[in-house]
Amino acid sequence: MRQFLLFGSVILVGILFISRLFYLQIYSSEGHNLYEDNAIRAVYDYPKRGFVYDRNGLLLVSNQPSYDVMVTPREVEPLDTIEFCNLLKITKEQFIKNYDRARRYSPRLSSVFISHLSKKDYAALQEKMRKFKGFYIQKRSLRHYQREVGANVLGYIAEVNQNEIKKDGYYLSGDIIGKQGIEKSYEKELRGVKGVKRYQRDRFNRNIGSYKDGKYDTLPIPGKDITITIDAELQEYGEFLMKNKVGGIVAIEPQTGEILSLISAPSYNPNLLVGRKRSRNYTKLHNDSIHLPLIDKGLLRMHEPGSPFKTLIALTALQEGAIDERTSIRCSGAYYYGGSRPMGCHCGGGTRVLNNGISKSCNSYFANAFRKTIDKYDNATIGMNKWSEHIKSFGLGNYLGYDLSIGKKGNIPDGSYYDNWYPDFRWGATTIISNSIGQGEVLVTPIQLANMMAAIANRGYYYTPHIIKEIENDTIPFQYTTKHQTTIDRKYFDPVIEGLHDVYGPNGTAWFLNAPGIEICGKTGTAENFTKIDGERKQLTDHSIFVAFAPKDNPKIALAILVENGYYGARFAGRIATLMIEKYINRTITRKDLENWVLTYTLEHEYHKPFLGEPFEINAKSRMMTVEEYDALRKQIDY
Repeated sequence: MRQFLLFGSVILVGILFISRLFYLQIYSSEGHNLYEDNAIRAVYDYPKRGFVYDRNGLLLVSNQPSYDVMVTPREVEPLDTIEFCNLLKITKEQFIKNYDRARRYSPRLSSVFISHLSKKDYAALQEKMRKFKGFYIQKRSLRHYQREVGANVLGYIAEVNQNEIKKDGYYLSGDIIGKQGIEKSYEKELRGVKGVKRYQRDRFNRNIGSYKDGKYDTLPIPGKDITITIDAELQEYGEFLMKNKVGGIVAIEPQTGEILSLISAPSYNPNLLVGRKRSRNYTKLHNDSIHLPLIDKGLLRMHEPGSPFKTLIALTALQEGAIDERTSIRCSGAYYYGGSRPMGCHCGGGTRVLNNGISKSCNSYFANAFRKTIDKYDNATIGMNKWSEHIKSFGLGNYLGYDLSIGKKGNIPDGSYYDNWYPDFRWGATTIISNSIGQGEVLVTPIQLANMMAAIANRGYYYTPHIIKEIENDTIPFQYTTKHQTTIDRKYFDPVIEGLHDVYGPNGTAWFLNAPGIEICGKTGTAENFTKIDGERKQLTDHSIFVAFAPKDNPKIALAILVENGYYGARFAGRIATLMIEKYINRTITRKDLENWVLTYTLEHEYHKPFLGEPFEINAKSRMMTVEEYDALRKQIDY
């Protein structure tokens, strides 16, 4: 009996071993060999990244060849490091640092040792590559930005980090990925799909041929070309006008929501963030604490809207029946509330109705309109909630849902906001009256203001702002072709638009900014500007804001302009708005006087005040300076 038991045990163990070997070698061999077997080496073939064109078919971004030196640490043999470093133009210390990094990543997997070799460096290295075992050259493509504009729109590509690798298994160490702008938002469309070739290796790690005759090799699939909504000529002109200034411009086509220009000033040449000098150039841009060139001012600058917000105060009051076109108030140069507290007004005083309240930007008129809207309800919380609902229907107070990866929500307060702010105080409309003139707790971004003007231009609706126009062999997301309706009836827009048109009239705040043959509707704005210096809150020169659309009927462009420290609305932002509108609609400039004025004066002295101390402030704070005057003064200052 024991003899049969022993014999059976041997048979059973033999069957188990044979079954396991069958599973490992036959059933699961393909997956094992492809992904885990050290005898198989995968070499990736990177696809052509998709091109980017502007709305008129102008090529903005293409590709240029680049070469990476790859290393597999386990295969590296003793080499002449001095010769190798000279060929790569690196130090021995850099060699050791890069090699240690590759070894930490994986001794047996390839990773990037040196990236972005030029054609010249590649040619010199290729001839001697056989001497350096464990190293090989892999061809990739780098971006080539055809024009020196739109850096914030186009973005840039750079090497993936570990978080990005964990998030998306497509990427390996050394791969590149879109980091900002279009490059990031449409990364999956632009990147294509990597091809792969697998090679069998012998026990000496030598290639002995293609694995299974290339049965599992794949060809790269090129990235898709895309067309964006930006008008490159308009973008370039806007950046030209914003020289020596900090701020943002956002222009939108009202009937589609397509972003015509998205300008952040100062900008930089996008080719600075390409190639081996990318890291050094990025650090330099990042460390510019005065101009912050890497911060997109059109999407991220959050500020009080100032007087352009009065358009929504008017529309909300009309919708709520708190006022009509003929409702009048007498402005004495200030609006008094809370006993004897005045809110100053610069309209010149007199009787104000809706039209000249807008065209002359009367604070008293809109304080009354706001107060009547809130006081219509027995409870201020309910009134404020209703008011907030109307304002938010224009896209304010949220991220809008556009197809760029950065943004800020802004702030549109409601009743609960103030209930929390004043838990032991019976607040009312006069408590928060500064909201009526676009100050107080209201915060917006330039793109939100541009979208607001697009909704007004359309008499009550807007499309989500977006920057994608076409994707090769694909369709754009449906959310960019979906109409959003505001809570304001169409009939109330016409009288407000008449007021905006009269801003450019003989008695309006932008009377000197007309463009021949174009009916422009606009609104000047000034926003207070505070900063902290040595822990103390100080007020600097106000921001210049202007919003507009044109033509008055069948509008083709709506825009918002923020010029930081730019004094009042018509001074810088208003002039730039007129020039941008004329450039887009007529493709030429007749108001050369406005253009020359904008280019003559600089605001650099304003931006340096908080950093350079009293001597500079005494010399520069009393008036604007020409570019020549600023350059002369700068030579006197010890930076």
